[in-house]
Amino acid sequence: MDSVLGISIFLVLYPYLIYPLVIALVGKIRPRPVRHQAQLPFITVLIPAYNEVDCIGTTVQNKLDQDYPSNKFEIVVVSDGSSDGTDDVVKGFSERGVVLMRREGREGKAAALNAAVRVAKGEIIVFSDANSLFGPNALRQIAATFGDPDVGYLTGSLAFTDGDPTNLSGAGVGAYMRYENLVRSLETRIGSVIGVNGGVDAIRRHLYVDIPPHLITDFVLPLTVLANGYRVVYEPSVTSAEAPNTEIASEFRMRMRVALRAMQGLAYMRRLLNPLRYPLASFCLVSHKLLRYLGFVFMTGALVSNIVLAPSGGLYPVLLGLQLAAYGMALIGMIDGLPGGLKKLTVVPSYLLLSNAAFALAAFRFLRGDTMAVWRPRAG
Repeated sequence: MDSVLGISIFLVLYPYLIYPLVIALVGKIRPRPVRHQAQLPFITVLIPAYNEVDCIGTTVQNKLDQDYPSNKFEIVVVSDGSSDGTDDVVKGFSERGVVLMRREGREGKAAALNAAVRVAKGEIIVFSDANSLFGPNALRQIAATFGDPDVGYLTGSLAFTDGDPTNLSGAGVGAYMRYENLVRSLETRIGSVIGVNGGVDAIRRHLYVDIPPHLITDFVLPLTVLANGYRVVYEPSVTSAEAPNTEIASEFRMRMRVALRAMQGLAYMRRLLNPLRYPLASFCLVSHKLLRYLGFVFMTGALVSNIVLAPSGGLYPVLLGLQLAAYGMALIGMIDGLPGGLKKLTVVPSYLLLSNAAFALAAFRFLRGDTMAVWRPRAG
């Protein structure tokens, strides 16, 4: 039990604390800077949408307002069977060159993007969520980053507009994204990031491959780019903002869905887990993704083994007390109406507990063979 406790605690902490320190050290010793170069390639902005009438107009206008020559980019909105008037809003921009691509039978984001890329004219394909608002110079920064011939895929900095510290979903995902962006900065410094912001990312057109409809494009596409020998980088100057889920249940479903489809993506791209062929990619995939998704196993192992060992005295009761206090804070943080100061204190443990519960359900559904190609916007 001693070794079970020690290994479990290490594996809980490793992906969140130890792995970032390791890659930070590697980045200091052997940095790989991105070689930006000003250029103006033709860009296609793809916006997949399903029933996004409330935000699609603002999003399209945001792209039209980009500080980029209007004759050097196009906007294609892929409506995946929308039935709420989304298409009519997009048609209102047709005189400004915005293209509406209507698809019937609702097949999900991957199928929609696969179809849209076939008609895209851009050398660079930029992906935007239907509610993602880019910074004014995002396209210029994307183009400059692809001036480095080694870069095959780019992800930008996604921020959430709800800064309410008393909202677990909004505050939790905001804190999580800030942490993720830090890790992605460190990963870019040593080579490539593992995992991207699906609402603000881009790929070289010739590197795009069709993704099976049940898989998550935001995860699998960058892995295919890595497998082809190109870099996947995080560029903080490419900014985007969107509203987070405001309900815990919606955030839980979203985290479960993303984890389930990422597990399926890992299985699909399992060749990258071969350390002999892809040493750096396999190390980062295991450290950043696989061990995180298995965190609920290690958390359970640490708690159960600590309960068994606690009667032995020594440090075991102290460790158990720390674990129980962390879980207690996480549970308290999920109570509605907490004072702001207490909510701020508990938001990180609460969000981590919610995420690991979602990962546990995702793992169960993965082993059961479930798939999830479509979902309702902002409801998970």
